[in-house]
Order: sequence, then C-alpha cells, then structure tokens
Amino acid sequence: MAKISNAVEIILFRARWLLVPLYVGLVAALVLLIYRFALEFVHMIENVGDADAHKFTLDLLALLDLTLLANLILIVIFAGYENFVSRIDIAHDSKDRPHWMGTIDFSGLKIKLIGSLVAISVIELLKDFIELSGQAEVTEGTIWRIIIHITFVISGVLFALMDWIADKREFQGTH
Repeated sequence: MAKISNAVEIILFRARWLLVPLYVGLVAALVLLIYRFALEFVHMIENVGDADAHKFTLDLLALLDLTLLANLILIVIFAGYENFVSRIDIAHDSKDRPHWMGTIDFSGLKIKLIGSLVAISVIELLKDFIELSGQAEVTEGTIWRIIIHITFVISGVLFALMDWIADKREFQGTH
C-alpha cells in the first residue's frame, strides 16, 4: 500500500507541470496584446489631428487599459508559475528582477488580481463617463459596468479582510 501511495503522490506532485502550457499560452497572449497595442497606437497617431479632446482621451485610456491588462497577465505568469510550478531561478540572479517577484503568495496574488481588475474597471467607467459627458441619460451598459465595478471593489475589500483575519489567526496561533 505504501508503494501505491508513493506512486500517487509522485504523479500528483509532477502534475503541477501540466500548468506550464497555460503560462506559455499567456506569454503568447502578451505578444498578441502588444500587437493590439501597436494597432491602437498607430490608429491614435493617424487621428490625432482630427480627434477632439474627448476622442483623444478615450484613445489614451484604451492604451492604458491594454497596458494594465498586460501587467495583470505578467503578474499571473510570474506569481502563478512560482507558486504552483517551480521557482524561476534565472530571475534570482538578475538585477532587473521585479522586487515583488518571488514574494507574492496565493493570498497576495488574489489581492493583486482584484486590484488590477478594479483598475481596469475604473478605466472602462471613465471611458463611459467621457462618452456620456453632456448627456442627461446614463445607458444600461454603464449602469451594469458600475455594478460590476462595485462588485470588484467589494470583493477586493472582502479578500483583504479574509486575509487579515487569517493572518491574525496565524499570529495568535504562534504566540
């Protein structure tokens, strides 16, 4: 029975490597995001002379939105790989290594993810509000984006509260 148990544990432990194609896929998604960013940037340059201030601001917000999404993907790649697959040893000796890399646990990853989602949601709401400036009526889509944004904010606060409670319990358990 011990041999069977050991074999199962080996399989389970090595199964973490099944996540690698997902992280590589996210790297490919980053490449696509760069392409999309370049298209949006070229479009903005082509129209900068014709665009009014609102349109130019919306174009800038679209670029910011794509950048925040890229940051979110990078956080998921680094933190997810290091938390669930393996350490990234090559980064430990690099002077370019982000200071947070290797320090984000699953709890921290949740907080960073929800923070990024809130930031992206704010950008989308800001785009809506700029488009609506001067209009008396708010669209149904904007109302739903506000509800989704509030949901993200509340979720973030609840995640932080749960982590704070868990940290308090761990601290009390060690003292």
